[in-house]
Amino acid sequence: MISEKLLYEINKQINFEFYSAHLYLAMAAYCAAEDFDGFANFFKVQAEEEKFHAMKFYNYVNEMNGRIVLEGMPDPQNDYKSLLDAFEISYAHEKIVTSKIYNLTDIATQEREHATISLLKWFIDEQVEEEANFSRIIKRLQRIKTDPTSLYLLDTEMAARVFVPPVTTR
Repeated sequence: MISEKLLYEINKQINFEFYSAHLYLAMAAYCAAEDFDGFANFFKVQAEEEKFHAMKFYNYVNEMNGRIVLEGMPDPQNDYKSLLDAFEISYAHEKIVTSKIYNLTDIATQEREHATISLLKWFIDEQVEEEANFSRIIKRLQRIKTDPTSLYLLDTEMAARVFVPPVTTR
């Protein structure tokens, strides 16, 4: 059984991961309303990833005989100045997620909770990928600015994204 402190923090993370999914669905809705269906798809897939992350923590807490506590969540931002604005906000959000994962890792390390450290290693690697992905898209959006052909091509590329749950041991 993990400590009460670590359990409390993991429960907070579960709720934050579900909030992240909610935020990305709001971004998908914004993109769809702006006729960027490919970008809407990108954010819907991102929301699925965040739900997967929440459930990965959820399942871990159950395996460790802990109690999951789900809470309400704040309303997500629903309007954005542009696609670039939505992606910049997403990137900042992913940096917050990374800091929360690092905080959990610090606690697990201090408590010598090796099973949790093992789980969190997967999340650390995932966050490197998440931040790099958003950073790459931001750079592309900055380069193309409002060029309609380039936006169309990037939107088409984003439409091809699919969620494939990673094969994990947990």
